[in-house]
Amino acid sequence: MYRFLMSRQWVILTLIGLLLIPTMIRLGIWQMHRYEMRTARNQLVSDALSAKPLPVEDLTSPGHTVTGRERYRTVTATGTFDTAEQVVVRRRVNEDGEVGFHVLAPFTLTDGTVVLVNRGWIPANGAQTAFPKVPAPPAGKVTVSGRLMPDETTAASGIKDLKDLPDRQIMLINSAAQAKRLHTRVLGGYIEQTAPKAKGGSPEQISDPGSEDAPLNYAYMIQWWLFAAAVPVGWWILVRRERRDREAAAQAGTGAGPDAQAEPDAAPESSGVPR
Repeated sequence: MYRFLMSRQWVILTLIGLLLIPTMIRLGIWQMHRYEMRTARNQLVSDALSAKPLPVEDLTSPGHTVTGRERYRTVTATGTFDTAEQVVVRRRVNEDGEVGFHVLAPFTLTDGTVVLVNRGWIPANGAQTAFPKVPAPPAGKVTVSGRLMPDETTAASGIKDLKDLPDRQIMLINSAAQAKRLHTRVLGGYIEQTAPKAKGGSPEQISDPGSEDAPLNYAYMIQWWLFAAAVPVGWWILVRRERRDREAAAQAGTGAGPDAQAEPDAAPESSGVPR
């Protein structure tokens, strides 16, 4: 009845189905891990943003590596901006996708330690071979607040740390590199400034991090597992259809259906000899 399953065509089709099932299950598991990872990240970001602000010195120190739990924590710092040592970070975009610079300013705390402050984004306005015009920060002693961020690296950001750049231009925000340039003690990581707001809206301060679309990964997980369940169901439907088609072809080949009745034997032809 199912001898056709041993044909070359059906053996290949069955093997493909047997390979698809574990592949789709593994893809579903991968999407589940992505969902869990994104959900955990969203929770970390939410907890950090809603946590009580702390002095930056309480969370970082010179040489400290900002951890995942410390990232995005709201911190405060009191001191003065060192405008003479400001640098700009190349090839940064704003919310509209325009290419420009981030303005990075050393901020000297009351104890003499320096923390880097990313003041925000400014447009490139032409060639990027010269130091751009940067709006001045508040003068004198001021308190700033913002999100604590880890040092940028090529491995984490995908941005290549180019050398021989124009004066006072950098590719990555890195406290160790700036400590060497400034010849002073610099706290690990940097502050992404959120307050006080810049006069005239420039530099354009960086918006809060958005949440990752974890529910999308959950939907993909369910989708892959439904596909895996559909493979054996679809295979069985094809087998049943093939069986019906073969039975119909066999019946058509005999010229009679299962309920057909045999024809009566024909009468012998007359020999022409009278009885």
